[in-house]
Amino acid sequence: MTPVESVVDKRRWWKEVLLVLAFYVVYARIRNQFGSNGLFAATTTTAADNARRVIDFEKQIGLFFEENLQEAFLEWDWFLWFWNVFYGSLHFVVTIGAGIFLYRRFPARYLKYRTGLGITTALGLVGFATFPLMPPRLLSSPPPYGGAMTEFAFVDTLAVHGGLWSFDSGTLQAISNQWAAMPSLHLAWAAWCAIALVPVLRSPWTRAAMWLYPFATSFSIVVTANHYWIDGLAGLLVLVVGLRCASWIWKIRGSAGHAI
Repeated sequence: MTPVESVVDKRRWWKEVLLVLAFYVVYARIRNQFGSNGLFAATTTTAADNARRVIDFEKQIGLFFEENLQEAFLEWDWFLWFWNVFYGSLHFVVTIGAGIFLYRRFPARYLKYRTGLGITTALGLVGFATFPLMPPRLLSSPPPYGGAMTEFAFVDTLAVHGGLWSFDSGTLQAISNQWAAMPSLHLAWAAWCAIALVPVLRSPWTRAAMWLYPFATSFSIVVTANHYWIDGLAGLLVLVVGLRCASWIWKIRGSAGHAI
């Protein structure tokens, strides 16, 4: 047993739960101070202008396909309902499950990858604060959260086809940052799950399922019009930085037997 594993074994699970919950509460609090609401709220014009910049860039490189992709499935009510649920639920369920599995079976690996996920999530705040971005589903919606851009035909699939929760709740809109789209932490977290779990999974089926998960997440963020594909790319980039930082911290503190 390594010194780090020894530290984890002595740690009570509820302390780790409190640590993770405290981090997420602070993250959510800071996240919601920028964008559509909060102390440092951006303007609707800023979020809409940034959306146009993203779309114009995608058009310039010939990869603005999100609108056509969604349109191909708009008549598939059950299909879009499934992806609404996938987008809104698995983001937390799979990530929490991955964390519990690693904590119980591979505690040293858990420490390293938990740290990487935390850094990745914190880096997401930089994007939300500096680049408030109106997601596709809000482009044609009226202010204060939408851009009233009638030239776009994106549909808010959650409002039309339903799911297990809704962004349209007045309370949720008032407390949530509606423009926290760049980077996509949905894809960053999904890719984290695959990278953290695949090397320690024995079954080829479970390994294949975990590799499939981030690809499915990529599809879900686009078909539900919650993100542009470039948001997903940004999410992967912050994940790379987060994991690199965690590896650096691991090398410095891990050999000394400190928890990370």
